[in-house]
Amino acid sequence: MSLAVALAVRYLLVVLFFPFSALDKIINFKGAVRQASEIVRSPTLATALIIIGLGVEILMPIGILTGTADRLAAFVMAGYCMVTALLWKRWWMPGDFWKAGDSKARNLFWDFLKNFSLAGGFLLLAFGLHAGDVQAFVRDPLGSSHPYASDSP
Repeated sequence: MSLAVALAVRYLLVVLFFPFSALDKIINFKGAVRQASEIVRSPTLATALIIIGLGVEILMPIGILTGTADRLAAFVMAGYCMVTALLWKRWWMPGDFWKAGDSKARNLFWDFLKNFSLAGGFLLLAFGLHAGDVQAFVRDPLGSSHPYASDSP
């Protein structure tokens, strides 16, 4: 795989988070905290969650893009996608999933599925395609997958 393709594929996975979601949280920090407060009910905890989310959305994509501890970064991003889906994309809550026409639950359901699909892509980066790749990750979670190494000798 060429260097440009490897970088492009990785960027397509992280572009939602870095720069866009992270920048949105920075620009609209109070709104993000307000939205998080709807779930956790504590402004202090909501602020902490947004700051942690910002760190994840900035640092993990950088690791994935640079190939620095990229497997661990991808694993963290997979967990982040799943946790945010379960906390903020609760499609089962509005109760209008089967309603004809516009439905808040169905809109949340698609966002929920997108988050889990992204998690699958990140897990593919973290663990690879083969059983040996999972063992390699467990042995050395801070190791790099060396995404930009030349395939030819």
